[in-house]
Amino acid sequence: MKQPLPSPVSPLKIGTRGSPLALFQANETRARLASAFDLPLDAFEIVVIRTTGDDRALIAADKPLKDIGGKGLFTKEIEEALLDGTIDIAVHSMKDMPVDQPDGLTLDCHLPREDVRDAFVTLDGRALDDLPSGAIVGTSSLRRRAQLLYRRPNLQVVEFRGNVQTRMRKLAEGVADATFLACAGLNRLGLTEVARVPVSPEELLPAVAQGAIGIERRTDDPRVASMLEAIHDTPTGQRLAAERAYLAALDGSCETPIAGLAELDGGTIQLRGEILRPDGSECLADAGSAPIEDAADLGRELALRLKKEAGDGFFDWRTG
Repeated sequence: MKQPLPSPVSPLKIGTRGSPLALFQANETRARLASAFDLPLDAFEIVVIRTTGDDRALIAADKPLKDIGGKGLFTKEIEEALLDGTIDIAVHSMKDMPVDQPDGLTLDCHLPREDVRDAFVTLDGRALDDLPSGAIVGTSSLRRRAQLLYRRPNLQVVEFRGNVQTRMRKLAEGVADATFLACAGLNRLGLTEVARVPVSPEELLPAVAQGAIGIERRTDDPRVASMLEAIHDTPTGQRLAAERAYLAALDGSCETPIAGLAELDGGTIQLRGEILRPDGSECLADAGSAPIEDAADLGRELALRLKKEAGDGFFDWRTG
């Protein structure tokens, strides 16, 4: 029996965080679904869900993310709402998503990926190489911290959290001389006034899934599965299959300095990866390629090679 489409009377409910970027991503999802099925926008209702990661006190404390709950801070309450039927789908920044889904949930729809690069942000538009020895860089990313200290050990790195406006205010107040943001978020929000220099992946390999939007659903909801299939971007899904398999095989999370990027070249997928010590004292890198249909296997194989090269001692900091 054919499932009825959403309508203004019975809208499909889209769950999201309430930040400007999260709302942009939810509205992009809404617009793509409305266009794909020739439905009015009000056939889709955006439901804002406050997560632990949105707690202003936690953000203001500038504690490392690993110390206050990890990636689950941004997803737990949304996934609970999805499981109990309060919402029908959940829109996430894939960079924030743990590699394991709760039982009953599936994440198999991705929108076209944005710019994967990190943006180096200062008040005057300086590049990373222009910072003098001893300059202070603020970031809440363990990956960026480790990569920066590996490449520029003469810089100081401080914990730095909050939305774009908060971070720019902290720069103006002199808390730090520079920070990093994702090019994807700046582009999506149209923040052309923020002075930044994009950093190439050759200089700083991005986080796994950076720039990608994922849409999560209940596994047993065939209507939603069919609708999301219509807006899924296959190339993005292929790239993330490799990157997230790589991350999973490394037992990776936001608590681990791991970088990875997959790119397509005809019928081939190429994957680069890095693992680092948090203090930037060591960085191991590797790369590989495979047919696109073997993307997940490529990710796992690359992770296993890096783990073998690293040896057991490299990961001692995880439980320290």
